[in-house]
Amino acid sequence: MKQLFDSMSVEVSKLTTRTYSTSFSLGIYFLSRRIRNDIYAIYGFVRIADEMVDSFEGFDQQALLAKFKSDTYTSIRVGASPNPILHAFQSVVAKYKLDTDLIDTFFQSMEMDLYKEVYDEDNYRKYILGSAEVVGLMCLQVFTEGDKSMYNELMPYAMKLGAAFQKVNFLRDLRSDYLVLGRQYFPGIDFYHFTPEDKCKIEEEIQKDFTEALFGIRRLPKTCRGGVYLAYNYYKSLFRKIKRLPPRRIMSGRVRISNGHKMGLVIHCLLENRMNLV
Repeated sequence: MKQLFDSMSVEVSKLTTRTYSTSFSLGIYFLSRRIRNDIYAIYGFVRIADEMVDSFEGFDQQALLAKFKSDTYTSIRVGASPNPILHAFQSVVAKYKLDTDLIDTFFQSMEMDLYKEVYDEDNYRKYILGSAEVVGLMCLQVFTEGDKSMYNELMPYAMKLGAAFQKVNFLRDLRSDYLVLGRQYFPGIDFYHFTPEDKCKIEEEIQKDFTEALFGIRRLPKTCRGGVYLAYNYYKSLFRKIKRLPPRRIMSGRVRISNGHKMGLVIHCLLENRMNLV
């Protein structure tokens, strides 16, 4: 009967991913079947933790996150959890021997989000490390399937890709992060007087991350390269759209990619990957 619970837990992680992110859902769909569910489990885990600090206003978010964190480590130690999200995640931790230091660092960034603050350069880097770069490394451990040499070679690129995605998210969600949640991630910028020069400086940093990340994507195994390349292109397309907009438009609402555009990206990326043009 546990097999039924195992299967249900994966389905919950899959549903969580599809509910919160069409872009990552599309990317995961184009991974090899043998690793697809493992990435759903990682995304489901990080998504639920992120929702606790973003969406649970009016509740004791600190207590909720602390309980989720404690339950995470218990599930890893015991090898099971009644929480489907954690049950699926602990299975991936055990299967790939995921480094628990990555999980520790992830929770440190989630705990930073409990407080409204203006980030300095050190905390900005620390937050991106825990919220994005280590998530990229968790996924990389799945992608490389135990090949330590490949994992060590691709680590810097996976971190750059995670950082690029997160920084694009910061720009896309600037209004809600700054005006609603009271967070100012980008250091040294006054978003009440957000200038084209400020925006350009941020975009140059993101472009550098994207450029470096692409070198690593090209070295990924075929089992995952197409899916990661699709996610890369989705975020690159979103980034290009943001770059075309003036600062006041970024501050006025969330920037989105249409469903039609997403489907076009899927076709384009599939063709490039099949023709080994990535």
